[in-house]
Amino acid sequence: MATSSTEKNPVKKPVVKKEEKSMKDLYSDSTPGAKVSKAKDGVKSSSAYRVLVKPMITEKAAHLGTENKYVFMVSLDSNKIEVAKAVAAVYGVKVDKVNLIRCEGKTVVRGRIKGKRKDFKKAIVTLAKGNSISIYEGV
Repeated sequence: MATSSTEKNPVKKPVVKKEEKSMKDLYSDSTPGAKVSKAKDGVKSSSAYRVLVKPMITEKAAHLGTENKYVFMVSLDSNKIEVAKAVAAVYGVKVDKVNLIRCEGKTVVRGRIKGKRKDFKKAIVTLAKGNSISIYEGV
């Protein structure tokens, strides 16, 4: 049973390249769907304030501020791209890198009553050189 070369040869279909996007393209401000508008008083109003809950004012965060890194408490369902766009929209700086940390709330006991603190998510935002945020001044 010898096989001949005239048997069915698989037909190669042309490969269509998909448009490749890098992470830096996702961080750009020109992406469609960015809902940022300026109010009459010049303050930017958007969903950025729903992503950023508050800046974390701790001793460790103040130390990271000297390395051009800032720590924020963010909503639990946010991702790196949303955090980067929110910080850029609120503070007007260029974000270089975002690291997210999901923290579980501690179990607390008060006498016979047991409870649990809320879960939260922290974002450590590294800014590009030459940018800074004046969060920790005077603290």
